[in-house]
Amino acid sequence: MTQNNMQFCPLEQVTRPTVTTDEAAHYLNRKPQTLRSWASAEPAGVPRPVRINGRLAWRVADIRALLEGGAK
Repeated sequence: MTQNNMQFCPLEQVTRPTVTTDEAAHYLNRKPQTLRSWASAEPAGVPRPVRINGRLAWRVADIRALLEGGAK
């Protein structure tokens, strides 16, 4: 399923501590590949993902902080 076909709940309703790369990309209005690039380059001011079973997971708190005007 492509990102365009996926349905995401509003970020305010997310209660999990982390989201997938596709979900994070949706909330940040970026392509998933951009987030994967951020994960490897680790640019300043961008949240760092955690790895869970070898997959990237993005902290919801970090995404919210970024959207509110800056990284934690």
